[in-house]
Amino acid sequence: MKHFIPYHQLPDEGIPDSVAVYGPGIRSWHWMSALMVVVLCLTGYFIGVPPPSVLGDTSSLYVMGWIRFFHLSSGYLLTILAVMRVWLIFVEKGITYHLFVPAIWRAEWLDGFMRQIRWNLLMVSRPRRYVGLNPLAGTAMLLLFVLPTCVTIITGFAMYAEVSGHDSWQYWLFGWVTSIFGNTMDLHVIHRLAMWLIVFFSFIHVYISVREDILSRQTMISSMLSGERQFRR
Repeated sequence: MKHFIPYHQLPDEGIPDSVAVYGPGIRSWHWMSALMVVVLCLTGYFIGVPPPSVLGDTSSLYVMGWIRFFHLSSGYLLTILAVMRVWLIFVEKGITYHLFVPAIWRAEWLDGFMRQIRWNLLMVSRPRRYVGLNPLAGTAMLLLFVLPTCVTIITGFAMYAEVSGHDSWQYWLFGWVTSIFGNTMDLHVIHRLAMWLIVFFSFIHVYISVREDILSRQTMISSMLSGERQFRR
């Protein structure tokens, strides 16, 4: 069985052998998180901007009730997945920590970061090969996905604590969050701003993944399906 090898830059010349980079836990987490983000963003949008009222008996329709149910249940599942992702750092090891800790202590990190920006802007003809996340991708995921996701989870539970009561575990763990922002409205605004950051990141992430799979000399999307990164000339 192939082991998950640590972050490093591969040589530009030659075609390296395929390497195992993502275990089954990381791959499952990735696709389940993507599904939860889609459900949360859609239902969260309609909670903030309710759809037109539907004619009929409200007890049988229950439109907003179902929207809120899917939003809350997906929020719980996303929280479980977030805890699972931290747990996978210690279970699958290898490059699993890249999502939280970009390798800024390496001498080649800043050079790779700037070169990746130039590659994305079509200013260089060939990208560098990386076993794990490239420096730009790691930084973008940390700032535009990991941190906003943490904000949405914390603020989401804080808003739920307001309706679950002072004797609930939600209020005991997250009731303090509302006092930091001062009022409920600001809490809602921060929650939605974090959501829009995740939406922005998701569009860029999909675009870059498809672009890299086509133009670069390494697989991206298929790596998250098979777990192996393959390279070509």
